[in-house]
Amino acid sequence: MKATLDHIGIAVADLQAALVFYRDALGLEVSAPHDVPSEGVRATFVPVGQATLELLEATADTSAIATFVSRHGPGIHHLTLVVDDLQAALDQLKARGVRLVDETPRAGANGSAVAFIHPSAAQGVLIELKQAAPGGSR
Repeated sequence: MKATLDHIGIAVADLQAALVFYRDALGLEVSAPHDVPSEGVRATFVPVGQATLELLEATADTSAIATFVSRHGPGIHHLTLVVDDLQAALDQLKARGVRLVDETPRAGANGSAVAFIHPSAAQGVLIELKQAAPGGSR
């Protein structure tokens, strides 16, 4: 399986406070925040070279980001790797006995398909695999 780093998801308690650091202190360009109601989050993307930082603020107390922040505080939530064929990657991982959160792809942002590898299989790191939408960029 060939994979490329797409982005690093960072859970934040307060998106505006996080932007004071990433945008104002570091001087990085940031996208306009956008809500993802199905996940209960507000996200802002920060391009950094070939990859992106994804700042994630919970908009619902039941979201995975709200749970993460309440248990661990703000910090790195996940790494996202782009693969050419997500279902083939999942099949390969299942055949190797890797514990998955998602055994089949689900809808991701911008028409992409995503699936998560359980942190227990990856030394405590939540890994998101992503296949870009046909004709789309990473």
